Amino acid sequence: MFIQASCILEFTCELPTPSIFMLRPKSGLSQFVLREDFQITPYLAMTEFSDTYGNLCQRLVMPAGKVKLQSSIVAACADTIDVDFTAGWTPIVDLPDPILHFLLPSRYCESDKLSEEAKAITIGCNHGYEQVETIRRWIYTHFQYQYGVTDSRSSTLDVMATKTGVCRDFTHVGISLCRALDIPARMVTGYLLGLKPMDLHAWFEAYVGGRWYSFDATQAEPKGNRISMAYGRDAADVAFVTHFGNAELSRMTVDVKETSPSWL
Repeated sequence: MFIQASCILEFTCELPTPSIFMLRPKSGLSQFVLREDFQITPYLAMTEFSDTYGNLCQRLVMPAGKVKLQSSIVAACADTIDVDFTAGWTPIVDLPDPILHFLLPSRYCESDKLSEEAKAITIGCNHGYEQVETIRRWIYTHFQYQYGVTDSRSSTLDVMATKTGVCRDFTHVGISLCRALDIPARMVTGYLLGLKPMDLHAWFEAYVGGRWYSFDATQAEPKGNRISMAYGRDAADVAFVTHFGNAELSRMTVDVKETSPSWL
């Protein structure tokens, strides 16, 4: 399916503010970027680099006053995400070197403190994909999606205590419980067709059966038609914008829809 996704962000800065954005996706196994438009008003010089995880990052200094950023993408996306309950746990000795750090605790994912909870949730499960899907289903069943109860400081332990939050929080819990079982897990940010309410979205991937599989604890069932923008250990690695100073987000509009490119 062809998906068109767009995001409009407006900021107000008191002083010039160095910033890093992650709003440009790359083509991959489940998506191919056909067209992209990235604009900023007023026009600002910027540079682009790839971070440790291969994400495209846009680096600039926003001037004092108002700044508007518009990002639009058209991509061919997979209609489904892969599901394989036979995908087993990958022994640590067989993990590729770049995967190993996705086993470790991180800023928002205190996996080293959740071993007993992870074992209790997945008791009786086959090791691997079935464990991860059981974790995903447990979060979907036991947690309440609610804005305003968490913020940028909330970690997995905070969310586990209240069992409320948003996609970012659900994702951190899923990642932490997987890592507690020695299953590598990482955070993904991007767009999801049909998301309600529409917003930038987050989900997680787990490395089982020798590859990455997608899991979304905010959805009742597996859904495709996603555009992935960034990958990392947790929200600290994949924020759509990081400011080094004070910048107020005054407007954010996200739109995701099916499209039929006129040039095809």
